[in-house]
Amino acid sequence: MFPERQIVHMDMDTFFVSVERLKNPKLVGMPVLVGGFSDRAVVASCSYETRKFGVHSAMPMKLARQLCPEAIVVKGDMDSYSDYSKMVTQVIADKAPVFEKTSIDEHYIDVSGMDKYIGTYKWTHELREKIMKETHLPISFGLSPNKTVSKIATGQAKPNGELQVLAPEVHHFLDPLSIKKIPGIGKKTEDALYQMGVRDIHTLRQIPIELLERNFGKNGIAIWKKANGIDNNPVEPYSVQKSMGHEMTLNQDTTDVKELKRLLLHMVELLAFDLRKKKKLCACITVKIRYSTFDTFSKQMTIPYTSADHHLIDKAFLLFNKLYEKRLLIRMIGVKVSHLVEGNYQIHLFEDSKEQILLYNALDKVRIRFGETSVMRAAGLMTYTKENLFTSING
Repeated sequence: MFPERQIVHMDMDTFFVSVERLKNPKLVGMPVLVGGFSDRAVVASCSYETRKFGVHSAMPMKLARQLCPEAIVVKGDMDSYSDYSKMVTQVIADKAPVFEKTSIDEHYIDVSGMDKYIGTYKWTHELREKIMKETHLPISFGLSPNKTVSKIATGQAKPNGELQVLAPEVHHFLDPLSIKKIPGIGKKTEDALYQMGVRDIHTLRQIPIELLERNFGKNGIAIWKKANGIDNNPVEPYSVQKSMGHEMTLNQDTTDVKELKRLLLHMVELLAFDLRKKKKLCACITVKIRYSTFDTFSKQMTIPYTSADHHLIDKAFLLFNKLYEKRLLIRMIGVKVSHLVEGNYQIHLFEDSKEQILLYNALDKVRIRFGETSVMRAAGLMTYTKENLFTSING
C-alpha cells in the first residue's frame, strides 16, 4: 500500500501590497491598491482593508476607487516583486525536497514521507516561520493529501495563517464551502451551477458525474473530482523561466497603426534588453492583440536564437501586419519571446556589424546604470512619455 501523499500550498498574502508596505511602512494598516492610475487600469493587488468595500484583484481601478475612495493607489514595481519572489523561492529551495513554483507568489511542496523524520505540519510551520523571518513578508499555507485541497485550505487560512486537512477530514472540510472556493471554476460555470441550485461543495459532489460531464464536458469531470477532494496531479519540480513578455491595455481603443507599432517597438526593445541582461536568447516570438469586442488573436514564428532589438522588432512588425486584418478598434497589444536558452548574443553573419554589437553593449551599460528606459529609440520614447502601463508576463 502506497503511503498517503502530503502536499503543501504556500501563498504570499496580498503579495504586492506587502512588498509596498516593506518599502513604505506608512502604508501598514491603510487601504492600499496596487496598479495603474488610468481609468482603464486594473487592480493588481489590494489590501484586506479595501476588501470590506467589495474591492478585489483584477477589478477596474476606477470602480475600486469608487468603492473605496480613501484607498491609497500605488503604481506597481515588478522589479521589486520579482526580487522578493526570488528570495522566498530560495528559502523554499534550500529546505524543500520537491517544490513547484506556480506564480510569483505561490508554491507547492511535496512533503510526503517526511513524517518518518519530523511531522509534516511541524516541518511546514518551521519553513513558514523561516520565510517570514528572512523576508518579513506574511505567508499562509494549506497542508493536505493533494494540491486542490491544499490550495483551498490556504485560502481559508488567510490572512497570515496555516491549516492542515487530514485525509479523513477532506469532505467535512470542503462540504460547507461555496463552489467559488474550487480552483478553476469561472464566472460562467459558477452561474450555470447556481441555476442548477448548486451553491456549496456538498451539493456539487452529490451530483452524478455523468450529469456534470453532459453539461460542462471534460471540465465537468474535473469539477466533480475537485468537489470530492480528488486530485492526483504531482508537484512538478521547479524549472527555469521558459518565456517572458509584455502586454498593454490601451487608455483608449484605437486603429492607429503607427501608434500601435510604436507601443510594440517599445515592448520589444525592453524585452530584448531583459534577455541580454539575463544572458538569455530566444527562438520564438509571439504577438497578441485584443479587439474592443474582447476577441483575442495571436501569431508566432520561430527565429534564429537572438536577443537583438532590430531582429525582434522586424519579426514583431511582420507578425502584427499578418495579424491585424479586421481593422477594428484594438484594446490590448502584447508580445512574448519564448524557447529561451542560456547564452550571450551572437553576431548574425551578413546581417550585423561589429559596430552594431558595440552599440548594444554601450546602450545596455547605460540602461543597467540609469534604468531600462534611460535610453530608447525615438518612437519608443514617444510612447513611454504617455505613461502607459505594461504588464509583464513570464512563464
